[in-house]
Amino acid sequence: MGALIEPSTDGSGQRSLVRIERHGPIARLTLDCAARYNVLSAAMIASLRAALEQLGPDHEVRVIVLAAEGRAFSAGHDLAEMGADAGIGDLRALFRACSELMLTIQRLPQPVIARVQGVATAAGCQLVAMCDLAVASSDARFAVSGINLGLFCATPAVALSRNLLQKPALEMLLTGEFIDAHSARERGLVNRVVAPEALDAEVQKLAMVIAAKSPAAIAAGKRLFYEQRELSIEAAYSLAVDVMADNAVLDDARMGIAAFVRRA
Repeated sequence: MGALIEPSTDGSGQRSLVRIERHGPIARLTLDCAARYNVLSAAMIASLRAALEQLGPDHEVRVIVLAAEGRAFSAGHDLAEMGADAGIGDLRALFRACSELMLTIQRLPQPVIARVQGVATAAGCQLVAMCDLAVASSDARFAVSGINLGLFCATPAVALSRNLLQKPALEMLLTGEFIDAHSARERGLVNRVVAPEALDAEVQKLAMVIAAKSPAAIAAGKRLFYEQRELSIEAAYSLAVDVMADNAVLDDARMGIAAFVRRA
């Protein structure tokens, strides 16, 4: 069993909705609002971002697993916060806070693996897409269903369009229809699909493989991967040259290369 570290507040005085557990080099964050399908309310967004920012500077943490309690991974935004009483300023603040949460995941030095045990819809599907990797139960289902309510899932579209090919991404966004876990894997939303009883073992296996690698190389590689995607190919190669050269002179790479040369 890992050590449980549960922040008492999320930084705004609210009790945290996210549990943090440590299992050696792996930290597990669990969305803990099963009764409300782990909606990404303002409080949940703040709790999750605070937990991620707590773990980011911790050099003992090599991999972060993002999990959820209950039947749903996350049902997306709390629609009660988006009702008639919400003004345009309130809505912009909510969506900006959610977008900053998504960017926090990408900016962390550690890879983040989504452990998807159930339904992930709208911003919940966006959350899966923004994680670096994802392992899903065969029971999991995915949708960006805002369009069914007359609301195009614009912010989830940012994540989906960077994970899926254009036409499959647009089909999900324009129809709001669910896809199953195997379709999600075929389309690039998740990496692996396993039986529900094998989900934890598969996540642990993937996390431990990554945790065994050089943390400096992983952090540099993750940062480079996302930065170069937004550049022209010439600029991407220029950036990659610098990152790879900087990485190659670090102790981990020096020792790894020397060991390989000795064996050759």
